[in-house]
Amino acid sequence: MPYMANPELPIPDGLVLRPFRGVRFAVDNPAEVTSPPYDLIEETSVRELLDSHPNNVVRLILPGADRHRYAEARQTLDAWLSSGVLVADETPAVYVYEQTGPGLLQRGLIGDVGLARPEQRVILPHEDVMPGPVSDRLALMRVTEANLEPIFLLYEGGNGAATRLVDRVSASLPPLMETETRDGVRHRLWAVTDPGELASVNADLRTRQALIADGHHRYATYLALQREHHATAHSQAQAPHTSEAGVPNPQPPDAASPTSDAASPNLSGADSPNPQLLHAGAPGTNASNPRTSKGTPSATPPNSRTPGTGATAPHAPKADTPGAETPGEDLPAVSPPHRPVEPGPWDFGLALLVDSSSYPPDLKAIHRVIPKLPLEQAVAKAKGAWQVREHADLAEGMAALADATGPAFLLSAGGAAHLLTDPDPEQLEHAMPTDRSSRWRSLNTAVLAEFLLPRIWGMRDDEQSVRIVHHDPAAAVRLARASGGTAVLLNPLAVDDVLTVAAQGERVPRKSTSFGPKPRTGLVLRTLTLG
Repeated sequence: MPYMANPELPIPDGLVLRPFRGVRFAVDNPAEVTSPPYDLIEETSVRELLDSHPNNVVRLILPGADRHRYAEARQTLDAWLSSGVLVADETPAVYVYEQTGPGLLQRGLIGDVGLARPEQRVILPHEDVMPGPVSDRLALMRVTEANLEPIFLLYEGGNGAATRLVDRVSASLPPLMETETRDGVRHRLWAVTDPGELASVNADLRTRQALIADGHHRYATYLALQREHHATAHSQAQAPHTSEAGVPNPQPPDAASPTSDAASPNLSGADSPNPQLLHAGAPGTNASNPRTSKGTPSATPPNSRTPGTGATAPHAPKADTPGAETPGEDLPAVSPPHRPVEPGPWDFGLALLVDSSSYPPDLKAIHRVIPKLPLEQAVAKAKGAWQVREHADLAEGMAALADATGPAFLLSAGGAAHLLTDPDPEQLEHAMPTDRSSRWRSLNTAVLAEFLLPRIWGMRDDEQSVRIVHHDPAAAVRLARASGGTAVLLNPLAVDDVLTVAAQGERVPRKSTSFGPKPRTGLVLRTLTLG
């Protein structure tokens, strides 16, 4: 039987942030071509963004609804690069990014982050993902061969070298770009290209952990795309090769190896990584809070180093991770000879990295709307398991919700609002999974997903049954009223709860958190093909 491809992946040596050649819009007012992250853009907002500028980045991140949309995004990207609408910076850089506004100051670094599997405890996911958005972003990223918007990572920096560099650069140097968006936020960007400064940043970051604050679906897409590229290269390396005389070669030539240009056509020029940034072994499994502990890399297992490379033999991913393959029964007893796996551009992803100790994040709630559940029915069913109190209007109800302790939800469709508190302990205990920590079981989004939705209202917490509205309770109520359904309004989770759950290796239910301020999309892009 044929050999089933089970490619090995490079293992990052801790938290790695690599410079890259940023691609930026060549326009007088960059604010006109930027947008919020793709998943915060309503249909009506797409037209508003395009009205602000015909070359708004929304044409790339939300190219349309027809089956050719991903190809259209690639064509648009290529056309903009060819015509000079988008221009690549000459020198690879890590970018200092600052956001300021009324009551707002956030600074961080934008660069290529080395991809790590969740079990490596370097980049910690805290939220579940849904297959639909991952499939959509994967198709877009695969066709465009680009990271069009950064994910948002938090780490405990403790005023380390990376944070000191960010503060010094933003305080003393003129920005590469400066613009103000309609929401009153000013965005500034600086390019850091000095090799010594970049080395100091990576030395500071290497032993730290990062939490995915925003972009779980995009990070899952990064991992899936990485797996695809290595699987393709692995399959090419395993294919039989024939010499000019027609005799099969016993070993594949180097040109077909996973590290060759033939197998990795996009690995060239400035986007070629420094192999020293991805080596040395899997980071440790320190499961402590990432904001209070560094998670020191563990020692390299005996005989795990590949002679002459300084790299560890990479581990195969677990079968339940995105893009992983389950080994079949027909795998040969002896694997082909190990070839060192060199990192390519798909082994990194565009990310904003922020020191949460210097710039604490703002955590907002994400509300739900259930279009097919009338408010009267939702309230009636809830009374069998919750204490329900009626409030005259949304403002009064939101004030009561903010004061509530324990799991609490506010139901509304306009007019009166109904506060759910104090769930029946026996029913709640019976509904919540026993294999989860007590901290996880106490989360309001966990109670919603495991108890209120399925047990009380008889529905699943999925994309078909439940609509998502970020931050704005009034918008959720308007959507509920328009759809004849119910808005379910939540308090935001506590940052400490999210960090504790993530450090324990658990994930909160989907769309539980909205960390901010989020990076503006379109200020700097990354292409995987840039030479």
